[in-house]
Amino acid sequence: MSDGYSEHDRARVLAETPKGAALAGARPDGRSAFSRDRARVLHSAALRRLAGKTQVVGPGEGAEVSGVPRTRLTHSLEVAQIGRGIAEELGVDPDLVDTAGLGHDIGHPPFGHNGEKALNQVAQDCGGFEGNAQTLRILTRLEPKAVAEDGATAGLNLTRACLDATMKYPWERRPGEQKYGVYPDDVPVFQWIRAGAPGQRRCIEAQIMDWSDDVAYSVHDVEDGVLAGRIRLGVLADPDERAAVAEAAARHFSTQSASTLEGAAKELLDLPVVADLVRTAPDGSLRAQVALKRLTSELVGRFASAVVTGTRGVYGEGPLTRYGARLAVPDQVAAEVALLKALALRYVMSDRRRLAMQDGQRELIVELVTALGRRAPDSLDPLFAPAWRAAPDDAARLRVLVDQVASLTDAQAHEWHRWHVGRPG
Repeated sequence: MSDGYSEHDRARVLAETPKGAALAGARPDGRSAFSRDRARVLHSAALRRLAGKTQVVGPGEGAEVSGVPRTRLTHSLEVAQIGRGIAEELGVDPDLVDTAGLGHDIGHPPFGHNGEKALNQVAQDCGGFEGNAQTLRILTRLEPKAVAEDGATAGLNLTRACLDATMKYPWERRPGEQKYGVYPDDVPVFQWIRAGAPGQRRCIEAQIMDWSDDVAYSVHDVEDGVLAGRIRLGVLADPDERAAVAEAAARHFSTQSASTLEGAAKELLDLPVVADLVRTAPDGSLRAQVALKRLTSELVGRFASAVVTGTRGVYGEGPLTRYGARLAVPDQVAAEVALLKALALRYVMSDRRRLAMQDGQRELIVELVTALGRRAPDSLDPLFAPAWRAAPDDAARLRVLVDQVASLTDAQAHEWHRWHVGRPG
């Protein structure tokens, strides 16, 4: 195809017939296959549920972030927007990357990464739990949209290229590694998606989504931390704090040395928008909020334009699709993104009160899975009860319980715990 995408890329697991409810004489649907994919994810229940799932500050904790904390849904919208802009500059199909941004986090359970840890703990006998693998499971199996004649579900029945674009970790669970993209019983569809892929290499659409995720996560989580009064960028001017942040960035988010990251922190402080925010009193005034918004806008633009320039410098002009290119991320902006992530980790996510709350959330998740198992299938949603009844063994039944709990919002998890365990969560 002239746009760089083939019929192989546009293939779906289940063949589809044209819609039959249009008025007589209506013009046929002129949307591209990837535009239709985007609509399916945008209208999915799985995406809507992200509005009630924790990003960093939970949906019920809005008072400390001017009443409007980011949720998994707003984060996903931001990732999609950043990715779309990069895709347009690189000749990648923008709907494809937009869809990957919208869908990349729909596998996250209640309470974000903290809930992910709890579900992984209880799911060891059925292959573990990982948010990215759960995303694949939702898109290809759990979200109701397409069913074969034999009753097998294909989830949203997205195109091969779209499903591949959502995969950050295109491999099965491996010893000693926490991140992976597919559970054992989803391997057949995974192999269909990856047909023709060069080993474990990610397509450029997935690379753009992943970088957009890093940019949104780093910049916007710092913005929320500043609004909450927990982060002040001026701390990077203190040698001891700068060293501690750089050490955290090197340990958790970067392959660069701590000393290199310290140098990048100094350069970050010298950016005019950073210096302006540091000089501005964090009093919630119009000037303070404008300075913060200018910072986030300019940093997102800085990080997005850097990878466009870097990638074009390697591959030249023209469309760059699928496995025809790798995203080139300059070391400077990679270091800056890692530092911003480390700021959020040190000053927001490591807060003692938050850590204590997270202990309770993990306990709630474990208790809820146990309680639902005792009463299943009557305790399950109608969407999950048939899978429980058809499950051939305990491991398969446990996977159904995990799917059920993972689908809940934060508030639903608390409410279900109250119903099934009999005390507040």
